[in-house]
Amino acid sequence: MPPVGGQAVIEGVMMQSGDRVAVAVRRESDQAVLVQDLLPRRRFKRLGEIPFVRGVFRLYDMLSLGLRALDVSAKLSYPEEEQIGRGGMTLTLIAGVLIAVGGFVVLPLVLANLIPGLRDGNPILFNLVEGLIRVVFFFAYLVGISQMREIRRVFQYHGAEHMAVYAHEAGEELTVENARRHSTLHPRCGTAFLMIVIFVAILVFSIAGNPTLWLKMLSRLLLLPVVAGISYETLRYSGRNADRWWVRILIRPGLWMQRLTTRRPTDDMIEVAIASLKRVTEPSPAETP
Repeated sequence: MPPVGGQAVIEGVMMQSGDRVAVAVRRESDQAVLVQDLLPRRRFKRLGEIPFVRGVFRLYDMLSLGLRALDVSAKLSYPEEEQIGRGGMTLTLIAGVLIAVGGFVVLPLVLANLIPGLRDGNPILFNLVEGLIRVVFFFAYLVGISQMREIRRVFQYHGAEHMAVYAHEAGEELTVENARRHSTLHPRCGTAFLMIVIFVAILVFSIAGNPTLWLKMLSRLLLLPVVAGISYETLRYSGRNADRWWVRILIRPGLWMQRLTTRRPTDDMIEVAIASLKRVTEPSPAETP
């Protein structure tokens, strides 16, 4: 059986197992749990199977699927409200990528370059300071958005997603009681992936040395696919070998950061996560003999 992954969405959870994807939400008007299937769209299927190359294409597929899941969850949760169209979703994706690159790649680089002793010094030390600034920015961003009520609910659904996945991986019956016993922190989480990206970037960006600012900026942009590829393989390996002591040490920063991106969910949130998970893991009527 393929591994299960997911994402918290608006008032619900998206789950994926292989080519099966489902979004489950709790409708605001009557509190009913609604589940809808999604078709995965892998535009670069062959390239998405090549180690160290697939990370970039899998990341694109994940972002695209995530936005579609958010769109579906908004329509199911609040059907009476006006929704963002396809063009709006595309602009949202582009804006999100530009903000991420500008805020977490370019700005930390510029700030580190303003420090006279680092500007022309050891490239490893420069990248360590740049990486530290990036971690501080990421931490401050998570702390800031976690103060918003709507985001706190999303973080609760994020925790429900992890609990349900843990119960499934343990071979337990998918019930609220069984899921409730598990942690909200999971080594394959996207938050862990971002922390891996930050640390891998320190090593990869050091390859470019310590040239002038515009060359540093260009090198960061050109090496982003390399960082994504290595980070994705690292996440896959750590998720499959989380029982090894040295892997547990390496994934600990990502688990610590998840304390900001997950919250203990309510029982009705876990019910929604289980509904989504059951849709992608249990045989469909067509598959039942």
